[in-house]
Amino acid sequence: MCLQLLALLVLAAPTRAESIDEVADATTPRISPNDERDYRVVTLENGLTALLVSDPEADKAAVSLNVSVGSAQDPGDLAGLAHFLEHMLFLGTEPYPEADAYQSYLTRHGGSHNAFTAPQDTNYFFDIEPDALAGALDRFSQFFIAPLFNADRLESERNVVHSEYMARIRDEGRRENDLLDRVLNPEHPFTGFSVGSRETLADRPEGEPDLRERVIDFYESYYGPNVMHLAVVAPQPLDELEKLVAEHFATVPDRGLERPEIATPLALPESLPRRVAVQSLRDSRQLRFFFPVPDPVAEYRHKPADLIAHLLGHEGEGSLLAALREAGWADGLSAGVSRGDGRHALFTVSLSLTPEGAEQRDAIEASLFTAIETIREAGPEAWRYEQQARLAEQSFQFQQHGSPLQDAMRLAMNLARFPVEDVQFADYRMDGFDRERTRDYLAALTPDNLIRLYSAPDVEGDQTSPWFNAPWRDDTHSTEGRLLDDLALPEPNPYIAEDLTLLDAQDERPRQRIDEPAFAFWHMADASFDTPKAEWRFSLQHPRAAEAPRAAVLARLLAGWLEDSLNEALYPARLAGQGVDAYAHARGITLAFSGWRDRQEVVMERVIEQLQEGEIAPATFERVRYRLQREWRNAPQDPLHRQASRTLAEALVRPQWPSAALLEESEGLTTEDLHDFRDAFLGELRLEAMAVGNLDAEQADTIARRVAETLAPTLSADAIPELVPLDAATDLPILTPHTSREESILLRYLQGPDRSLSSQARLAVLGQLIDTPFYQRLRTEQQLGYVVNAGYSPMLDAPGLALMVQSPETGSEAIGEHVDAFLDDFEATLATLEEDDLAAYRQAVHAELTRRDTSLGGRTDRLWRALAYGDTDFDRRERLAERVLAVSPDELRQAWQALRDAPTVAVAFDPGDEPDDVLTLTKHLVPLPEGQE
Repeated sequence: MCLQLLALLVLAAPTRAESIDEVADATTPRISPNDERDYRVVTLENGLTALLVSDPEADKAAVSLNVSVGSAQDPGDLAGLAHFLEHMLFLGTEPYPEADAYQSYLTRHGGSHNAFTAPQDTNYFFDIEPDALAGALDRFSQFFIAPLFNADRLESERNVVHSEYMARIRDEGRRENDLLDRVLNPEHPFTGFSVGSRETLADRPEGEPDLRERVIDFYESYYGPNVMHLAVVAPQPLDELEKLVAEHFATVPDRGLERPEIATPLALPESLPRRVAVQSLRDSRQLRFFFPVPDPVAEYRHKPADLIAHLLGHEGEGSLLAALREAGWADGLSAGVSRGDGRHALFTVSLSLTPEGAEQRDAIEASLFTAIETIREAGPEAWRYEQQARLAEQSFQFQQHGSPLQDAMRLAMNLARFPVEDVQFADYRMDGFDRERTRDYLAALTPDNLIRLYSAPDVEGDQTSPWFNAPWRDDTHSTEGRLLDDLALPEPNPYIAEDLTLLDAQDERPRQRIDEPAFAFWHMADASFDTPKAEWRFSLQHPRAAEAPRAAVLARLLAGWLEDSLNEALYPARLAGQGVDAYAHARGITLAFSGWRDRQEVVMERVIEQLQEGEIAPATFERVRYRLQREWRNAPQDPLHRQASRTLAEALVRPQWPSAALLEESEGLTTEDLHDFRDAFLGELRLEAMAVGNLDAEQADTIARRVAETLAPTLSADAIPELVPLDAATDLPILTPHTSREESILLRYLQGPDRSLSSQARLAVLGQLIDTPFYQRLRTEQQLGYVVNAGYSPMLDAPGLALMVQSPETGSEAIGEHVDAFLDDFEATLATLEEDDLAAYRQAVHAELTRRDTSLGGRTDRLWRALAYGDTDFDRRERLAERVLAVSPDELRQAWQALRDAPTVAVAFDPGDEPDDVLTLTKHLVPLPEGQE
């Protein structure tokens, strides 16, 4: 009998659900009635379970393998070992001993890859062009069959893990968790140090097994097919996918393993209640309440904890957040379950506080318990559960898939947690209201069963957390404050869609339906996602919306005020699937609406009415301004690589204003200033709009005209300035970002000669070629840092290559020397590049450019961006993709030489460097020419 048949123990026939009420058998996933993909579950003879999804429309194949082991299984003397093992598996196997064999194969075929280690899971994943799936699986599966654990790579990868730790040592979430680990049960395996460092992964004392032996022992103790769950999403037929999985994973050695279970309590009752405070590095004040509860994952069919989280996290009228906002104490609240280990979890309520609210922590805590008591006294009522179940059913009926990679990761994780029939349905399943279990969870939300964690920049600690160096103390703060007790549970939701009829109209691309001097409207009927939803974008454009920092601040304030002032009124609409987003940009403000076609126009009318006539209350103005100022003050604390990229954009794009300038301009603004700005802004508009989705042209025209008649735009397109990329042809000094980080960074940017499609095509292919060798040399071999990348990085439509290294130990000048050496050697690589070598890279870029849209919102955003670039035929990406396929090795060599001869832009930072005034240093730059097509 052939290997494939020997490998198969259980095989379910392909299936497609016929209705949402269909009950699947034990080996058939229950899927949305509009899901036309084919599914098959296979269990190999060695115990590995695989879920195969054949999606003929997928333009990438994606694979995720979840191993039910993680940092919770780290031995006490080797914190971070599970994470270190994850890194080591990428560095060579017996059939493919080269450290970059897997990565380079994926890059050649348009793929990507990564992995993560969680407390109870380690997940490995990749995507690739479908034709190359077999080769990728051949390399990938060897991680779990014959890894080398090359001794020569131990030290280098230990350095990489340490760099990852240092890159995240100032992360606020990790600092808070470092403290929370001290307050929870120290015997619980979730409270260990999961990342690892040089210290925790140091060489073992003489006479003990060395680090490599410990890695191998961990691998053999915890990695096996019985605790592995594989998901494959690809366009190939199920029979072909089944054959590939059996061929490549049948020889994963069966070690008879079971998923580790955790019996240790997450928190000890005798240690509660506990209130602690930790110092934050950012200008942010957070108050979190943690209640130990049973892990509700076992009760996913009824979701009793979800109903409580919904009621506490509600933001509508009468809610706890509405009362806290009215008091000026908080501007955000969320509720849910965290840190679940299968038996234990934490029910968590998180609040974002204002400075005034930070002084009222005890009053806020008392108000939280008033809200909990309000729910407890109400029952809670069954109709609230049934309303949530109805919304969940609607979402599942028209479930949208993400990218193949997102789907594969989600399915592999769910396959490890839920029965096969629920891997798609678990998040939506609500089989009925369990009043008693809901009351049990409510009974756990008491003052005696509480951990309260407060974080703020002014906290002074008498202790320091062990791994992330966060000062902390017990929080004995107590201030007399009024109790917020005028709370109410939400009324029935009036925004739930009734008409879910699917229309069958389908356009190939948007068509301009209205072309007037001050108003342009495009519409595209789209039924391809099988959902009765529509996406709307309205760009309210003003000639001076971002001409100076003051105007840019006011535009952001206006957009923020609009959302904030409608928060209570429209929160039920958001729960019912009606998304509303207002955001400022260089041309003005965009209003984005996403959701069910039914009831959407009511929401749009309410938003536009508020924009024109709503009262700008001083309290709302101050809340929004504080939120923006907090964002701008915290910008120097952002990850250093993001700050370097932001500095580059400030240098090469106009108009673009640095955070410090926006913060300064915001200080003196008043409510009257925003009133005046709104009047001026709405009095001098151009309107551009687009609708994409399941609505016909006549209905779209009617809605668009109503909006235009209400806003009454008057300006032509010529009155609105463009967002312009600048020419870096003039030598610039090294630019230094405004940062408070302690690492070093170098970002080297090589800009193309013009904005033509030809230049974009050549640099895009160069970016694909340079990606893996740059990473392999500067990260894997030289261990310069954890954040190391190189590739195509356009500024708007101005092409360029960005090479970046962020390091905790190597200075920017030394990084620059390594980058220069790499660039010299890469030139030699290009000199020998042949047509056959180049073909795969060209195809990878072409495939990425023409990647299919995986959601209605994603498609709309792509088309909306195309319109912003003036691509009214909506075919620019296809024309660019065609140019990519025509790029020759000689053209690449010529383009590379031009890049090396031209001036480059460098952004660099070392601890202690003073920031530059980037706008002054680059004020002489002129727009980059468009070039000849």
